[in-house]
Amino acid sequence: MLARKHLFTPGPTNMPEEIRRACDRPLEDHRAPDFPALVEPLFKDLKKVFCTQTGEVLVFAGSGTLGWEAALTNTLSPGDKILTASYGHFSDLWIAMCRDFGFEVEVIEGVWGEGAPVDDYAAHLAADKNHEIKAILACHNETATGVTSDIGALRKAIDGTGHPALLMVDGVSSIASLEFRMDDWGVDVAVCGSQKGFMLPTGLAIVGVSQKALAAADGARCGRNFADFKSMLKSNQTGYFPYTPAVTLLHGLKESCRLLLEEGLENVHARHHRLGEGVRQAVNAWGLTTCAKERRWNSDTVTAIVVPEGADSGAVIKAAYENYHLSLGGGLSKVAGKVFRIGHMGAVDDIMMLSALAGVEMALADAGITVELGSGVAAAQAYYRETR
Repeated sequence: MLARKHLFTPGPTNMPEEIRRACDRPLEDHRAPDFPALVEPLFKDLKKVFCTQTGEVLVFAGSGTLGWEAALTNTLSPGDKILTASYGHFSDLWIAMCRDFGFEVEVIEGVWGEGAPVDDYAAHLAADKNHEIKAILACHNETATGVTSDIGALRKAIDGTGHPALLMVDGVSSIASLEFRMDDWGVDVAVCGSQKGFMLPTGLAIVGVSQKALAAADGARCGRNFADFKSMLKSNQTGYFPYTPAVTLLHGLKESCRLLLEEGLENVHARHHRLGEGVRQAVNAWGLTTCAKERRWNSDTVTAIVVPEGADSGAVIKAAYENYHLSLGGGLSKVAGKVFRIGHMGAVDDIMMLSALAGVEMALADAGITVELGSGVAAAQAYYRETR
């Protein structure tokens, strides 16, 4: 039997046919005289997606993890102090990277299922009278727990203390899907990857950089080469790259920006909220709960669903994949075996989400978790009909 795989992980996400066709092209000379015709308008569009007029957006061949590394090594020196919080798997991974580079890391112990603890950040910054903290790190959308933080509130807290530290934000599963306002929120480095909201294959680290962060790069003493902001920006300003770029992905990224801007960013955000809320309506109908502890933390790109005590979320994921060709996200680190995740990010619509929810219901039943078949689908159907 011919059957396609149904992709509902929180990354990679589904790739629209328009983007696939844009990537599917003969290879070309990235030093050709007409190559800037691709590069120059692409960077203008990326700045619109990041909502920055004063900053720059750089594109590296890599993933979001390379973006993390670029953020740190371009702006800091060994031994510099970083303030961050632990409230999910990906915030913890960034913390581990900071320690690997020899930074002094001041970690606020947050709660898995809640967003960035803004008041705690403010208290630590207020106590730093000598401004020893050079950078503040936060994950905008914690993919492991399905939680979105209020970066605007974090910026207000920073400003309230008068602290000059750089604000670095992991926007890997938020940028191009959720509201993200780089300039308005005073974000100095914003990191994302191509395989989530941009609906592309994995392979690009897309990094927004403020003028303040670029100025910090002048004095930063961390070793760097491939991911150097200044050399990349110098080449980009002529329409080229300092080394061989992932050209086919750049064509796909250009098409992705076109689709996003044609839909309108506000409409993109509203669509993600509507689709995410439909999934949450289904979760309620199943009698289950989300990992997000309060409604205000709900992510509109991924929902992490807690299985009943004694159940194994891995069994749900296995049943979904083997029985129904449905890929879901697994629980990571502290929530391994306790949650499974449904991605509703990028190129998804009502019917796609309803088919995913039907598959999840069957997988829950196959894994021995009591659920009334059709209940979640019906709840989501009702919500989608009411809000179309």
